[in-house]
Amino acid sequence: MDEVATCAERLRVLAEPTRLAVLRLLLKSPNSAGEIAAAIHVEQTLLSHHLALLRKAHLVQVRREGKQRIYAAAPTVAVRLGCDEIDLGCCRLRFDGP
Repeated sequence: MDEVATCAERLRVLAEPTRLAVLRLLLKSPNSAGEIAAAIHVEQTLLSHHLALLRKAHLVQVRREGKQRIYAAAPTVAVRLGCDEIDLGCCRLRFDGP
């Protein structure tokens, strides 16, 4: 997939409000699925679907800690320190407000 197509795919994945909320939360700190679900008020079964799409788009990564899976923003998603901004390589998204 070329750079433009990759960028378009990432933007398509982030166009869904729940997935955008998940990534925004993970920009601040890694969290378990339970913590994510509680923070954004979504059922864990639905959250699993969103996390899978975010992982497939290389926006989120996961690691195991015992029996728990901890999700974090992928290192390929550059985060500008001190603000809610992600750099997708092709464009930047900045979140204003809470």
